[in-house]
Formats: sequence, C-alpha cells, structure tokens
Amino acid sequence: MPPEESGARASPQQIEEGTAFAPAFDARGLVTAVATDIDSGEVLMVAHMNDEALRRTIETGEAHYYSRSRRKLWRKGESSGHVQRVVEMRVDCDQDAVWIRVVQEGPGACHTGRRSCFYRKVTRGKDGTARLEFHEAGKAFDPGAVYGAGRV
Repeated sequence: MPPEESGARASPQQIEEGTAFAPAFDARGLVTAVATDIDSGEVLMVAHMNDEALRRTIETGEAHYYSRSRRKLWRKGESSGHVQRVVEMRVDCDQDAVWIRVVQEGPGACHTGRRSCFYRKVTRGKDGTARLEFHEAGKAFDPGAVYGAGRV
C-alpha cells in the first residue's frame, strides 16, 4: 500500500531533508522511474513502478516495472533477456520520481529494438512546426525475433 494511503507520509521537511524512504505514489499508485546507463549516463527508458515493482527492484537488484497498458508487473528482460541490473537508485526531492542507474544487459532497452527508448529528437521544420528526427536510426536487435510479431 502506498505510504500516503496508510498515513505514513511525513512532512515536506522530513521528505525533502530526511533519510526515510517514502515514495509519493500518484492516484494510480505509481511513481515515475528513469533508467540510465551506469557508464555513459544515457537515458535508456522512462517507465512506472508501483509499490511491488519498487520493492522487488530493491530486493533483487533487477529493474521491475508496472505496465500501465498491460496492467501488470514485469521484470525488465523477462521475455527479451535484456535485464537491467541496478547499480544505484536515487529518489528526487519530493520522492515522486526514482532514478535507477543500471547495467543494461543485452543490446537494448527499447521494445522497438533500439538501445534507448529516446531514439528520436524533436526539431523544427522550415515551417516552424515540431517534427521528429531519428537520432539512433539503427536497431540493436530484431524485436520481432525477441518478442514475437504481435508485440511490436
């Protein structure tokens, strides 16, 4: 159960300056999680964790997330083998976001077959409108072979 539902959430001063881990889950019971590569600092993915995913990540040292679309807990790499080993976990000032620094095992973190989920950058076209430009066009692995044709 998220701490605020049990009344366990401390004062803003204690949350921001104290040592108690008291994540601020949103109304759906989720906290944002950002995973970066431990060596390069590259952002690999942004996902969500519920209380169980957060606990399992801390207990096992492997990243676990909550899929909003599938409405279920999942361990990163459970179907692809591309596990994220957590080296360090940090929480932001008001404890509503988690940053995990990971060793990304396997060629990529993104279900599209790329190393990172952030493979496009936002640019402005000649007419001033926002467009997407591929920053990392090549794929690190074949997602169809890893996840099956229906997943991608």
